[in-house]
Amino acid sequence: MTEGRIIKALSGFYDVENEEGIFRCRGRGVFRKKNITPLVGDFVEFDKSTQGEGYILSVKPRKNALVRPPVANIDQAIIVISAAQPDFNPLLLDRFLVLIESKQIQPIIFITKKDLLSESEKADLLSWQAIYQQIGYQVEFISARQHHDFDFLKRYFKDRVTIVAGQSGVGKSSLLNAINPSLKLETDDISTSLGRGKHTTRHVELVEAGGGLVADTPGFSTLDFTDIAAEELDDWFPEISERASDCKFRGCYHHKEPKCAVKQAVADGKIAEQRYTHYIRFLDEIKSRKPRY
Repeated sequence: MTEGRIIKALSGFYDVENEEGIFRCRGRGVFRKKNITPLVGDFVEFDKSTQGEGYILSVKPRKNALVRPPVANIDQAIIVISAAQPDFNPLLLDRFLVLIESKQIQPIIFITKKDLLSESEKADLLSWQAIYQQIGYQVEFISARQHHDFDFLKRYFKDRVTIVAGQSGVGKSSLLNAINPSLKLETDDISTSLGRGKHTTRHVELVEAGGGLVADTPGFSTLDFTDIAAEELDDWFPEISERASDCKFRGCYHHKEPKCAVKQAVADGKIAEQRYTHYIRFLDEIKSRKPRY
């Protein structure tokens, strides 16, 4: 029995990599009976054969996993969001951040196309950068003219398993192609009528990029909060979470309750009002969703 990591899944076959090489494996029937689906990124035990093939016998416990894309054991998520074309959207950025935080994945923010902004628009964007940096997030700017030179970003990928998330047309595939030209990810120009781009992916695979591994598929094709309960939403806003224990009432939603430390921090300018507004919007969305049975 040998151990390795699944780096590719396609049509019921799994490519498992270890120090000996890559083995094309199938899953044992027991997985179907137990409703277990091995995921790209899983560490597994497998029986190997001399022809570079084998059978997966067991899947090791995961530290995290996503459904879309189906990847496990992710170290970080790089959120790519554009300053223009499409316009900078902090509400969408916060949606990505909440989803990523809720999966125990470290987020990093890449903002593209800053050079397409006017000076006043750049000033607004820098104020947003300050908000996110104060919370503790890393924020990198990438200009539209910089797509040929992403060497300075490679340090973010080294020795880590990364997914790249963001709306269509912001430059995710261009970024990955620049870091690893052999990827040849398909990209399309943004449709001016729809304001979005296209990306075609047939399978999920972990590929080398900047000395680490990256999933060659866009992250988070759905952006709803179906797996997040209203009472845990504040856990995924770090600046709210760190003050929640100071609220007078246990289980405070930081909305209409009195003597709320979070609302006081907003009033004192210690929590950005824009972020708090997004928190309330997400809270209302979660509370108003229909129960699933």
